[in-house]
Amino acid sequence: MEPGAFGENLVVTGFDFRFLPVGTLLRCGQVLLEITQIGKECYGHCEIFKKMGDCIMPREGVFARVLEPGTIDLGDEMILQPRTTFRPWQAAVITLSDKRAAGQREDKSGPAIVRRLTEQGCEVVEQLLIADDPELLKRHLIRLADQRQLDLILTTGGTGFGSRDTTPEATLSVAHRNAPGISEAIRAASMAITPRAMLSRGVSIIRGRTLIVNLPGSPKACMESMDVFLDVIPHGLELLRGGTLDCAHLPPD
Repeated sequence: MEPGAFGENLVVTGFDFRFLPVGTLLRCGQVLLEITQIGKECYGHCEIFKKMGDCIMPREGVFARVLEPGTIDLGDEMILQPRTTFRPWQAAVITLSDKRAAGQREDKSGPAIVRRLTEQGCEVVEQLLIADDPELLKRHLIRLADQRQLDLILTTGGTGFGSRDTTPEATLSVAHRNAPGISEAIRAASMAITPRAMLSRGVSIIRGRTLIVNLPGSPKACMESMDVFLDVIPHGLELLRGGTLDCAHLPPD
């Protein structure tokens, strides 16, 4: 196993991986693994499902990346290793636009959000560009929150009055809890810039331990919105991770 590689078909007994959070460290001899995903969506049913009539991967299988290389042999003991360093906030950015997804217009908002998050010390693990399809958005939000267990998901686009602007409705449909203060603060600050801010319907919610925030479609409005909350939400993200009540800040640049 080499650093950064992904391994498969390691059968381990003694752990219920369904209840080990993403970011858990597993030590086996020289090898150090970090869990990156819990289960996966079963698309179209693979040959295992067709032959066995069931697929255990969505319920019991996990994905892990190699942090320290080495050799694992049959019968080796695997243990949980405590984390002694801060794990960077992990995020995903989703752009919703029919024209951009069709290649008719360049996506400038998504890359701008990624750069801003990266500059603040976040690890952006996925950047998606999809059409204004509420069902597709819901599927990605559930996957990213439940299986990848990301700290933060930011969407851009689909928050206006257009008939295809359904991002808020799709986001609310996957919510476990509401977090309206973030979106309220964005609209309040944006009203000082343009009265059209009152037409933004973006929402902010919590699913599991993941914060999901809708941003407007334009790059300028996205940056102005992030100015409002970027220095504040790390405290909330720390609480979602199960941390202390002390204020938490993003690592310095």
